[in-house]
Amino acid sequence: MKIETKITEAVQVIVEELYGQPVPEKMVQLQETRPEFEGQITLVVFPFTKMSHKAPEATAQEIGERLKEQLPEVISGFNAVKGFLNLCISSACWISILQEIYANPTYGFKPVTDDSPLVMIEYSSPNTNKPLHLGHVRNNLLGWALAKVMEANGNKVVKTNIVNDRGIHICKSMLAWLKWGNGETPESSGKKGDHLIGDYYVAFDKHYREEVRQLVAQGMDEEQAKQEAPLIKEAHEMLVKWEQNDPEVRALWRKMNEWVYAGFNETYKALGVSFDKIYYESETYLEGKEKVEEGLAKGLFYRRDDGSVWADLTGEGLDEKLLLRSDGTSVYMTQDIGTAKLRFQDYPIDKMIYVVGNEQNYHFQVLSILLDKLGFKWGKDLVHFSYGMVELPNGKMKSREGTVVDADDLIATMIADARQMSADKVNKLEDITEDEAQEIARIVGMGALKYFILKVDARKNMLFNPEESIDFNGNTGPFIQYTYARIRSIMRKWEATRPTPNPSLAGRGTDTNQAGLSVAEHSTPLPTREGQGEGLVLVPKEISLIQHLQGFEAAVRQAGQDYNPSCIANYCYELVKEYNQFYHDFSVLKEEDEKKRLFRIALSAVVGQVVKNGMGLLGIEVPERM
Repeated sequence: MKIETKITEAVQVIVEELYGQPVPEKMVQLQETRPEFEGQITLVVFPFTKMSHKAPEATAQEIGERLKEQLPEVISGFNAVKGFLNLCISSACWISILQEIYANPTYGFKPVTDDSPLVMIEYSSPNTNKPLHLGHVRNNLLGWALAKVMEANGNKVVKTNIVNDRGIHICKSMLAWLKWGNGETPESSGKKGDHLIGDYYVAFDKHYREEVRQLVAQGMDEEQAKQEAPLIKEAHEMLVKWEQNDPEVRALWRKMNEWVYAGFNETYKALGVSFDKIYYESETYLEGKEKVEEGLAKGLFYRRDDGSVWADLTGEGLDEKLLLRSDGTSVYMTQDIGTAKLRFQDYPIDKMIYVVGNEQNYHFQVLSILLDKLGFKWGKDLVHFSYGMVELPNGKMKSREGTVVDADDLIATMIADARQMSADKVNKLEDITEDEAQEIARIVGMGALKYFILKVDARKNMLFNPEESIDFNGNTGPFIQYTYARIRSIMRKWEATRPTPNPSLAGRGTDTNQAGLSVAEHSTPLPTREGQGEGLVLVPKEISLIQHLQGFEAAVRQAGQDYNPSCIANYCYELVKEYNQFYHDFSVLKEEDEKKRLFRIALSAVVGQVVKNGMGLLGIEVPERM
């Protein structure tokens, strides 16, 4: 039972005994003791003064004395400051808490059972006309981390991707390749397929803008010129042919998309993300058109004179929304309706979460209303995990102009920078091979990238600074990774001094457990076994560390409730910062008192365990050496 639970239950009994009135659980307010006062847990006494008819400090003193009597194994002392009762928790109690965390390699995680809710999370959502860029990186990392967080909160999770593989933007790349490609392929060019196709998307825009410029120079209005430019007309004609299943257009489309998918898969692998199910707009838009036609027949939508189909949402305080163009082609909203229908046919989904940037807030507000109108009971309950844009020092990214930060280039740069930044540290490692050094650079570089993006509240826009992200000091991934590597070094040195393995851990096996923890991490005896910890008095910094460790469970719950992986990132940073202060102030392996030494080794092991699990929720690896 948690300390807070024991104290809460005891306070309820004590107050009723003292003052003759029952106390609901919510009336017992506990909080961390402020650093300037002695103690670890503070009871807010003000709610009980009306019952006691005494001053706040006298009431606190009275409750404190009774608490110490009833919970001698928990409360070692107390002090009353006005209406606040600051409780000192015994060293034995903190050691017991550490033991519980130590014994549970997946501490803080709720188990996933057959009865667990099923959460589907959609993320990535790339277009097949360009490679993934920095914005996609944030999307993928947020989606993956959110999936891990929801699973840690006891949910079954299905990770899905919707690939936007059809539409006018796809036709632009296809048309440009036909006009200027000369049969170029990824093999002949030496380029990844997604990069090759992205080049033609940029080429289309370049030629298209020149056509618009010439038409405007001839006296045409700019908006009309954008509609009348020959290239855009050809692209629209190609889209119509695609929807009419023209065999030549479809064959070209399939060939170019396969090039792109191969490129995407390389990037996904480098990012460490994957999907359980991939949907394609080319397979879902027809389902959406069918549902729109049904809605039209039921009078939910209306058709304009030009043949286009619209939803009138003015009654909901919104505007009118296009669902089918006048030429019968569909729009994103149509596709999302069809995809939603297929997903709920495929899986018994309890919650649907869309990881999409905040520029689409209105889109998902409309989608929710339309799904509800069409009779889908889950329409109102969809969750739009809306995140801010990634900004750069020189402004926003524009894919049509070829000014994006390419995901592959970013990944390669981060790994190269990590290799350079950590060269001095890595070169000091004994028996380090070139492959091992490069693998450490990969782990550190990707950790820097992921942590820098995920530590920011997803709802906020962020400025990405590669140099700042890879710093080995401060709130960065490498700082946390380096601390973990330090702890692993302590454990290896400790293991090397021990003549035999810890017999109390016999039967654990030699495989890694579901949290990915090796036996070596769990082979340290805690000083609570066989009386080892009897009489051990912890210093405040040790108690503070155990408090931080105990807070991991709350951080996981909060991240799940708020759909906010940054809770985990910042928890890991605070834990590691606290550990480094402890490590600076106190000896671990060189501590002469055996009881203290064993305890501090065990404390270090548990910090390493929780750091690894926390960073794992963010999709971040931690190196054994660094």
